[in-house]
Amino acid sequence: MDFYDDMENAQKVLQKTKQLKDKIERYNNLFGEWEDLVTLVSLGNEMEDLSVLDEVKEGYDALIKNLEDMRLETLLSEPYDKNNAILTLHPGAGGTEAQDWAEMLLRMYTRWGERRGFKVEVLDYLEGDEAGLKSVTIMIEGLNAFGYAKCERGIHRLVRISPFDASGRRHTSFASCDVMPEINDDIQIDINPEDLRVDTYRSSGAGGQHINKTDSAIRITHIPTGVVVSCQQERSQHKNRETAMKMLKSKLFEIKEREQKDKIEDLKGEHKDIAWGSQIRSYVFHPYNLVKDHRTNFETGNINAVMDGDIDGFINEYLKQASLGNLNLK
Repeated sequence: MDFYDDMENAQKVLQKTKQLKDKIERYNNLFGEWEDLVTLVSLGNEMEDLSVLDEVKEGYDALIKNLEDMRLETLLSEPYDKNNAILTLHPGAGGTEAQDWAEMLLRMYTRWGERRGFKVEVLDYLEGDEAGLKSVTIMIEGLNAFGYAKCERGIHRLVRISPFDASGRRHTSFASCDVMPEINDDIQIDINPEDLRVDTYRSSGAGGQHINKTDSAIRITHIPTGVVVSCQQERSQHKNRETAMKMLKSKLFEIKEREQKDKIEDLKGEHKDIAWGSQIRSYVFHPYNLVKDHRTNFETGNINAVMDGDIDGFINEYLKQASLGNLNLK
């Protein structure tokens, strides 16, 4: 046992060392970019050569972006910001329309994760009746994944001309996004096996993408709190159970943390209705194009880019405003 403990501690030290080395390397690269720009400007001035202007501007814009990214990372100071993130989407009332909206958000977060170099994996997927999905849980793996993804927790509202309405009417749909950190094994969460109900079922998914052919999917219900987690990622029932238990521990840990901060009223937490008045962000496709975050007032008209995963502007503004205590959380 001591040998395995030593190995685990050594791995943690190596991981921490690598993170620090990466941070130093990024700083050195940033400083190198600055020196190269200064040299280029000096040469351009000496030679009175205006042709370097475009190259200088491009380099400067890239430098500012990289600098801003590093500055924002300093705002990720909460204990679990560096952890992987477990993100769950649920459509609100509205049937196919809302279920399709949840599917659109799944694609948005998947593309966002890929843009940032994170690994995104579907853990559980429940198909919609005609289109879209009824629920989905994904794992986003990478340094600071939870620190960034936690900014997306809340209700997301869509306004568009419905592709499912033959009359071409405008519809409003809602979907909820829940985000929690993946909890490491070194954090103890005591769970009484007698408090668990474990069910097996056959996996389902969109177009066969997430489908298993055996009854290997696992659903675990924590009876005292009513928390339910599911996993159908693997063909092995044992592995799905292991992943589902990790998800359950993360959820129960999150509930405990919220209780300590007096942010919830009971064990199951304070859940807002997935409906009007509770949205954190609105995505308007009609009669104009606009995505607006109601907590920060950050907005953009490039809705196609947003739906393709370009949401860093919203996340960055949230982190900035949160650090200043300026969020509108009504």
